[in-house]
Parts: sequence; C-alpha cells; structure tokens
Amino acid sequence: MKVIPLVNNPLELIALLKKQERKAQSEVYQLYAPKMLSICRRYIRDSHKAEHVMVGAFVKVFQQISSFENKGSFEGWIRRIMVHESLSFLRSEKAVFFIEEVQFHEVQAEEEVYDTDFTLEELEGFIDQLPIGVRTVFNLFVIEEHKHAEIAKMLGIQEGTSKSQLAHARKILQKQLLTKNKGTWRNGAK
Repeated sequence: MKVIPLVNNPLELIALLKKQERKAQSEVYQLYAPKMLSICRRYIRDSHKAEHVMVGAFVKVFQQISSFENKGSFEGWIRRIMVHESLSFLRSEKAVFFIEEVQFHEVQAEEEVYDTDFTLEELEGFIDQLPIGVRTVFNLFVIEEHKHAEIAKMLGIQEGTSKSQLAHARKILQKQLLTKNKGTWRNGAK
C-alpha cells in the first residue's frame, strides 16, 4: 500500500509529528523504514532483531520529536537514533567484544592495484562477516564518519582499541577482496 504524502514540506511534516499525528508518523515510517532497517542491519546480523530494534527506534523518534530543533537533516537525526539503539541492543546482548591487539598497526595498501567488479551486496556481505566488535567500529568510522575519540566514548573503549579494530577490519576486508577478486590485475598478472 502506498502512502499518499500529507504534506510536501518536511517542516510541516515535522510540525505534525510534534502534534503526535498518527498519519504523519505512518508517513515518516514508510518513507524512512527501508533505509533505517539497512542501518540497523549493519550492526545487527539477525534481520528479525534488526527490524525489532528499528521499530523501537522509531518509537523513540516519535517520542523525542520535540527535541529535534530543525538544525541539520531530519534523516540524519533519525539515523543517529537508529545507530544509538543498535549499539544499545548490542550492549544489552553483551554481543560486542573486541579483538585485543598489543598495539595499533596501520594497514598499508597493497602495491598492486586491481580492478574490482563487486556488487554492493557482495561488499555488504564482506562487512557482515567481520567479527562484531570489528564490524561495529568499521561501521561507525567508515559509514557514520565518527572520529576514533567519539567511537571510544560511544563504546566505552580506549581510542587505541578503536584504531586497532579498524586496522583489523581493513586487514580482513583486504584479504577477502584479494581472495574473491573478480577483477583483473593492472600490473599485467592474470
């Protein structure tokens, strides 16, 4: 069923949300749910649990709408709530653990550059296979664009741990990409 928009102006829609209008809530849910589910799914492997977290996060969106001050994007504000709720879920499940490394090692790019033909789904699959702590830091740093200090605070870890998790993610992903490379080597090797 397609929802016919109540209003064309996002500010009017937000005003209706602040009045707890059910049709406005339904419209926002229909508009943003697919994208927000994919955000929750980045952190939570189980699709049913990710959907459960997303629905709960939308409840928070509607309960906390009065705190949205029209500064920045509305979608970005919803996204932050989705990420926060996903992290809260992981903490409650005691699912986040970090691979301890003695020191941070920056992963150097391979000298040989190759063309790739990976689909978005394949790349998401590679990320999804990362250990949960590594994947969480990778998503927060690469996708959500948080700094290591912010990630450390959000996850209750040391900044160096965040850096080492990112380095570990890069190392694993690099290995996956090289192993499953569909491209051809630019340096002439086949």
